[in-house]
Amino acid sequence: MDHDGDLAQPLAADRAEVPETGTGELTIGDLGERTGLSPAVLRMWETRHGFPVPRRLASGHRRYTEADVDLVRQVLRRKEAGIRLEIAIAEASATRAPVAPSIFAELRRKHPTLATHRLRKSTLIALSWAIEDECCAVAETPVLFGAFQRGDFYAPSAPRWTELARVARSAIVFADHWDGSPADAVGPIRATLAEDAPLRREWAVVCDAVDSTACLSAWELPGQTSLPDRQRIFEAVWTVDPVAVRDAARVAAHLAASAGVLAARPLLYELADAPAPRVTTPTGVTALFNRVVAYVDRLA
Repeated sequence: MDHDGDLAQPLAADRAEVPETGTGELTIGDLGERTGLSPAVLRMWETRHGFPVPRRLASGHRRYTEADVDLVRQVLRRKEAGIRLEIAIAEASATRAPVAPSIFAELRRKHPTLATHRLRKSTLIALSWAIEDECCAVAETPVLFGAFQRGDFYAPSAPRWTELARVARSAIVFADHWDGSPADAVGPIRATLAEDAPLRREWAVVCDAVDSTACLSAWELPGQTSLPDRQRIFEAVWTVDPVAVRDAARVAAHLAASAGVLAARPLLYELADAPAPRVTTPTGVTALFNRVVAYVDRLA
């Protein structure tokens, strides 16, 4: 049987998975009833294709919105028109705006178990350099995103990111402005953040590749205008989990596309799929940790 087309009704156990929250959100059983798909099929789509994307409660239970109902129905209409499932999902996903126009907020929303740490910007720089070096040393044609808040904050990193862009399949950086300086022809694509963009308060490095993944995302705490730049405090999360990294990359790609970066549009389709299964090895984590320690020591 073609399980992708299974229109079985939700199981009673799935409908009773979680009590109502009163927030207007839907359980997986509710989503199944609204779309005619069983929870088993919805879970399988999520596992294989990263779709639909639920909000995860701290308990791990899924929650969906009316927008998710519409997206699933879009996929079903495309399938009925003869389009392959993975293509139908990619097309529907490309029409969906990110839940939050913030990499940090999306990671906290979808992965509430990620630990947060309050770090100085100097420490974030060390972590960023370690991720950039390690991922690009071992990753095969990664997709890279970097968020620098301001163009003048990016300027010291421009030579480094020009080199990173040489080995990347795609490299996009975000800042509020670029001081009129021309972009390097072989460097990363520059995306300009709108005045009200939450990403203006964030620092991020995302490396998504088949063989190496890592992400650092941080949000600047308010009220620090009088502090020296590298002493500013951020609330940060980081991970090498391919699923979390893919979620961060999706948000970044959407934000780049919204900022008018045409090269980001093909990424929306590419990143719509779930990441390939990958086992994080102790050797790989140790190598990244060693780079972090070395850079932190250098910048201390």
